Amino acid sequence: MPQTIRIEGSISAQGATDFEAIWHALPTPCAVLAEDNRFVAVNSAAELFFSHSAATLARMRLDHFCSPTSRLLELVEQARGNALSLSEYGVEMHWIGHETPTLVDVQTARMYSGRSGVADNVLLVIQPRSIAQAMDRSLANRAASRSLSGLSAMLSHEIKNPLAGISGAAQLLEMELGDQASEMTQIIGEEVARIHQLLERVDDFGEIGISKREPINIHDVLDQVRRSAGAGYGAHIRFKEIYDPSLPPIPADRGRLLQVFTNLVKNAAEAAPNPGGEITMRTAFRPGVKIAVSGGRLEGLPLEVQVSDNGPGISEDMRAHIFEPFVTTKAAGSGLGLALVAKLVADHGGVIECMRGTERTTFRLLFPVWTGSTDE
Repeated sequence: MPQTIRIEGSISAQGATDFEAIWHALPTPCAVLAEDNRFVAVNSAAELFFSHSAATLARMRLDHFCSPTSRLLELVEQARGNALSLSEYGVEMHWIGHETPTLVDVQTARMYSGRSGVADNVLLVIQPRSIAQAMDRSLANRAASRSLSGLSAMLSHEIKNPLAGISGAAQLLEMELGDQASEMTQIIGEEVARIHQLLERVDDFGEIGISKREPINIHDVLDQVRRSAGAGYGAHIRFKEIYDPSLPPIPADRGRLLQVFTNLVKNAAEAAPNPGGEITMRTAFRPGVKIAVSGGRLEGLPLEVQVSDNGPGISEDMRAHIFEPFVTTKAAGSGLGLALVAKLVADHGGVIECMRGTERTTFRLLFPVWTGSTDE
């Protein structure tokens, strides 16, 4: 059970009860820290954020989640000797169980005890930024995908037909001129094939939504992707699986879901070193994240999947645009793979983000869970 906050002064018993209810109803993680940064009290949102119960956090200190030089610890210490609340945006937080830091906005304020000789506690308010930013980017990427859907229909008509004519003309030239033109006609044929392949990938964006969903065990999908990778493009990779075995199924199209994770794992395998490549696939149930869907209702996204590799990572500038069409880190890449992944995840009602990390790349996906109905 969450710890009770001591209410002193002239607040009535009913007022204290109401305050307790408000404290735990707040959607923003809040914590009260003692002089040694021990957790004195946390609200329900903070329990979810730190992935620990209030009883467990009561035996821990904030230092457990931060490096000794963390800016977060500096803000807390500054608040102890400051009469004003302090705010800072874009503070990195680390904690056990997560290989990459989380970007948060932080507010700290001194809580006066009113008693001489008694150290004042500090109120810490944390606003996670990654989910909100990922949702904003997901909506933007989905709009871009819709634009690409219309573009793909036009390309199929306006470009594929002329390409067929160019390819046919090259074959006729080779037949008439023989070896004299074989080298040039071969180049024409290869370039036509390359453009045709690119157009086929763009065609994938023309498919609107997911027509039918069924309950899918995410671990079955991940296992199939891992076995397929191990037999081919990921033969040099050591896979590390950290799964929550109690996860419920998600409403999904199995084929599209396989497409999502095959793309992510293939990219990870290409980025990981050889030898020494490692890919970690992690699942967890993290309630508390909700998004607005049609009809004004809120839908939770509690099922989390992470795919990370020990490659060189992605730069901050590139990470902000990694899901946009035609953006790629590969010299010969088309820039459509991750854009399609973002579209398919959004079609499933989920969110994907590329998390911060200096020595590895981590993609985090959040999905809704199966409710027993195929009505979407």
